[in-house]
Parts: sequence; C-alpha cells; structure tokens
Amino acid sequence: MSERLLAVDAPYLLYRAFYALPDKITGTSGRPANALLGSVNSILQSAEDEKARVTVCCFGPDAAPYRTKLYPGYHAHRPPMPDDLAHQWKQAPDLYRALGWRVEEDPGLEADDLLGAFAHTEERARGEALILTGDRDLFQCATEAVTVLLLGGQGKKGPERVDPADVKRRYGVEPEQVPDFIALRGDPSDGLPGAKGIGEKRAADILRRHGSLEAALEAAERDGPERNSLAAQADQLRAFKDIATLREPEVKRPPDTPTDYAGGAAAARKLGMGRLADRLEKMAG
Repeated sequence: MSERLLAVDAPYLLYRAFYALPDKITGTSGRPANALLGSVNSILQSAEDEKARVTVCCFGPDAAPYRTKLYPGYHAHRPPMPDDLAHQWKQAPDLYRALGWRVEEDPGLEADDLLGAFAHTEERARGEALILTGDRDLFQCATEAVTVLLLGGQGKKGPERVDPADVKRRYGVEPEQVPDFIALRGDPSDGLPGAKGIGEKRAADILRRHGSLEAALEAAERDGPERNSLAAQADQLRAFKDIATLREPEVKRPPDTPTDYAGGAAAARKLGMGRLADRLEKMAG
C-alpha cells in the first residue's frame, strides 16, 4: 500500500463546490447538495489518483480565536455562511466518515493548522503527505516529503502539484519564508494589509537580502522610522507573521484506512444523492 497520507482542506472544498456547482443538485430534503457532491468528487479523485493510504478531512472555525486576538481585522470582511451551505456543512462529516475518511477538528485551530500537523507527522514517520487545498498559505508546508495539491478556479481539470521548487518559482522565497512573505505583502483574502507600499516583488527582495522578517525589522529599527518605514510597522508586521504561521498541535499518525465505497454509497443514497450512490456501488463492486 502507498505510504501517502492525503490531508484535505474540507472547508475550502465545500465552499468551492457550493459556488461552482448549480443549486438544482438537491438531496432528499429538496435542499441543495452541490457542496457535498462536489467535495466528495474532488476528494475521491485525489485519493484514487494518489493511491492514498488514508484520507484525513480537516475542519475548523473560519477564524481561530488566537488570530483575531492578534489582529481584529483578520477575516472580518468575510460574509456569513449561506444557509444552504451551512446545512450541507453539518452533513459533510458523517458522509466523509461513511466513506472511510477520517474527520478531524479542533475548536481553537483552523483547518490549515491541522493540515500542516498531519502532513508533518506523516513526514516524521518517513511517509509522504499531500495537502489538497486552494489556499496558498499552505505553501509553507511544502518539503521533499510534503506536496501541496493546489486546486484552481472553475475550468481547471485537477489540482496542481506544488513542491518547494515551485514555491520558490512563484514567490521567490523558500517555503519556510512564506509567513514572512505574507506579513510583508499582505493577504486580501485573510484581511491582512501587509506593509505599506510593499508588494510581492519587494517583499521577496527584502527576504532575499535579510533572510527573515525579524532580521529585516531589526535592521529597520536600527535605522529608525525616519529612514526605514518598516520600523514604524514592526509590531503589526510581527503580528501578521504570527497569524500567517501555522500552529501545529500534536496529532497521531493515522493507520491505513482505504476508502469505503459501499459505506459511502449507502450514506449518499440516504441523503438522496442517487447518482453518486450508484457510482460508489460500482466502485465497490
């Protein structure tokens, strides 16, 4: 059996499918089932293509309390979850479990934190890990043994494999510098403004010259705010880096667990997802 663990960014996949697929895809209740169908299809495809030994679907709050405490504007611009998505969100964990996939959640951490924790636990056990997501913040997890499977927008056939060399080509920095890079450049999707007047190219140049955000800030503070604008923003930029840096709780390496097509078919049929159930039954047979 393959030694690859597949860690899935469940919130991203549910949101992505909800907005990508028509809401006329419904279940037994007559309510949309598009997020369930789309997320299951994406996970199934990657689990099959990568011959995953186990699939771990990670959930978490939209904004971890420690991050909003560091910066109240973090995720503050995001609208509430639509009711039809919230309905499917509650159903997703049981459907995923029926398929033999593990579901992990920590109320104090975001899904990203758990994704990194499971990936690096697998790496330390001399296995390989894959992170299925559309969130580029996860680039910081890329190593020789951890690959990010980056999902694109509509029309993209499958995820793009991102390894440390790809991170360097995209951003001009190493994976471990990604939180420093985000702090300087900013991240509109997370509500982080970054350093004033600094874009992607300049952020990468600062990190190439100094090696880290902290080293750049120490140099700026020696120059003083009149000569170096970073000095006046130092405390906030340190907070932005802390927000961008994943927390990694201690997690146990999960045992090999193959996808349970028959169990998933029964759960899908119960939810009124007949076509998915038929397909899973054929895969089970």
